Amino acid sequence: MMLDARSINETRNWEIESKVLANDKPLIYVITKSDLIQWMPRVKVKPYVFVSSKNRSGLRTLLRIVRESTKKKSITVGVLGYPNVGKSSLINALKGRKSAPTSNLSGHTKGLQMIRIATDIMLLDTPGVIPYKEHDKVKHALIGTIDYTKDEDPEYTIVEIMKRYPGRIEKYFGVRKIINKEKTLERITIQRNALKKGGVPDLDRMARKILQLIQSGKI
Repeated sequence: MMLDARSINETRNWEIESKVLANDKPLIYVITKSDLIQWMPRVKVKPYVFVSSKNRSGLRTLLRIVRESTKKKSITVGVLGYPNVGKSSLINALKGRKSAPTSNLSGHTKGLQMIRIATDIMLLDTPGVIPYKEHDKVKHALIGTIDYTKDEDPEYTIVEIMKRYPGRIEKYFGVRKIINKEKTLERITIQRNALKKGGVPDLDRMARKILQLIQSGKI
């Protein structure tokens, strides 16, 4: 199960986890994008391994855990998780060359792909899966499940993110934290000169830019 190091609990897919465990299959938690965090968070699930496809860290540990999880000599591993959590990037890092297509936009992997990364290990790359009963669009935008270009109401999304994580966005843009988050977004928009004709703040464009910064790990 692939989890984003910046949002470990938010990227757990409880529906898939329960199905894997119900079928008595080994479940390994692979915490991706560890190069984007400043400190290692506490992890309550086991076994787990922090990896970075960019820095190629944690890959040997992951392969060791995979081999220790089963007595089979030929191992097929399903790579599961939310869209845009880093599945294809990890496969490419393990393979050593580009085998699975990657993109910063969610939903890039469209079908199942079998990729051999070692003589005894085959990976099954799967499209990202969102829990059936989960409808938290703000969370999906925050973790990149819905990319910033497709958000239906980016202004609402950014305002809600500022409410859930007070001060994070304000600190990045160097603006004072106030209760009125709509006003904060407007101040940031004016500060960054994201204006329409006549000097009207382009809140939609600025909100999407902030979402892009969040999803790329800059905020």
